[in-house]
Amino acid sequence: MPADESSAARGADRPRAGAAFSRAFTPPLPAGPLPAAPGTLAGVLLRSRPATGSRRPPVPRGGARGTSTPPGPRRGAGVRRIYEQARRAWDRPLTAYYLILGSSLLITVLGLVMVYSASMIKALELARPGTYFFRKQFLAAVIGAGLMLLASRMPLKLHRALAYPLLMGTVFLMVLVQVPGIGMSVNGNQNWIYLGGPFQLQPSEFGKLALILWGADLLARKQDKRLLAQWKHMLVPLVPVAFMLLGLIMLGGDMGTAIILTAILFGLLWLAGAPTRLFAGVLGCAGLIGFVLIKTSPNRMSRLGCIGASEPGPGDSCWQAVHGIYALASGGWFGSGLGASVEKWGQLPEPHTDFIFAITGEELGLAGTLSVLALFAALGYAGIRVAGRTEDPFVRYAAGGVTTWITAQAVINIGAVLGLLPIAGVPLPLFSYGGSALLPTMFAVGLMIAFARDDPAARAALAMRRPGVRWKTMRRRVMKRPSGER
Repeated sequence: MPADESSAARGADRPRAGAAFSRAFTPPLPAGPLPAAPGTLAGVLLRSRPATGSRRPPVPRGGARGTSTPPGPRRGAGVRRIYEQARRAWDRPLTAYYLILGSSLLITVLGLVMVYSASMIKALELARPGTYFFRKQFLAAVIGAGLMLLASRMPLKLHRALAYPLLMGTVFLMVLVQVPGIGMSVNGNQNWIYLGGPFQLQPSEFGKLALILWGADLLARKQDKRLLAQWKHMLVPLVPVAFMLLGLIMLGGDMGTAIILTAILFGLLWLAGAPTRLFAGVLGCAGLIGFVLIKTSPNRMSRLGCIGASEPGPGDSCWQAVHGIYALASGGWFGSGLGASVEKWGQLPEPHTDFIFAITGEELGLAGTLSVLALFAALGYAGIRVAGRTEDPFVRYAAGGVTTWITAQAVINIGAVLGLLPIAGVPLPLFSYGGSALLPTMFAVGLMIAFARDDPAARAALAMRRPGVRWKTMRRRVMKRPSGER
């Protein structure tokens, strides 16, 4: 055999000889699972396996190796997070306090701006300076702010102590209105007292506040004695006193204020838990009296016929209602701008009092009117929240009465401007011109602020915001730190 062939054969036999040598000297492994004992050969083999580190992540299907992306946020997670944050902020103890304070101040400030814009032409027509009505309203707002601050700082016992003196003083002034030489007639209503100079007073506006404080104190005392379960204790003397106030108001011919006072009475009865048949009986009696009063007055019947009117009608009986709609319709989305109203140039009667909402829609547009509605909605919600979360019956009745007053008067005024309700001649609370309406309303707002501050959770939250308490709290936290911490 040649040398090259023999060397090739020897090279081919080497792997075979190595395999045979391994089979000869390596003991066979037992069948079945390998034992884990360290003395066995399987344990040695297992321990001698090289460490491979961490396991590779699986490669996603349809994608390149190493290019997998983390899953994105679920659909709607951001909206849900915002909703949860808003709900937690809405449930804070001081939410009602800030809503009442902020919304009332914003309504008052925006009202001052609109009073100045809407009353300028009217003042010039009366040969007065253009800021005549604005200065009077600003003075009333400053006095009302002082009353609001005073009411917000007064204790509840003092509020209850003022109920009877305020009621008796209001009744006395409402009687003086009917005395010739003392009472004044404005727009056909004998409900004013002349105070000298340009100042007048309408006692019926203070009658709303007097009825709320006196009625809340009366119902709270009867609830403490568990007398409200009997219908005679629920109605007497609340309903007779309310009817007395209504009679004095109707002597002057002010149907709008009488409607607001009736709404306050129904709100107090509802909060007191009046049964349905009793509540329906009082409502039916008041409705019958109102129907008779409207039917016997041609002026009130003409106002009722102007609901939804689109033309001035015979004798221009619906002139004010139709031009209020014209003002709102010409405002568009964002209005014609402050001071650029056309209807206030003698076309729309009472542009700065009863129909100031129409001028707001014309100059600020739909955005401005919706802002006003949102502020009143926030104020109403805060009042309902205060009345619903308190355990003091006086606070519940008083807060519910004030909320009923402001919301019912706002609905009646705005509904008349929109042509959905008859023109009642009531101002928009905190917004329209009129110091007699602004002063008791701001005092009532201060009353609700006091109620919101008196809540135990709100009181604790306000106490934590005092500088002294905060400094003591920070000082205790610093003292609890370890000595080595910086």
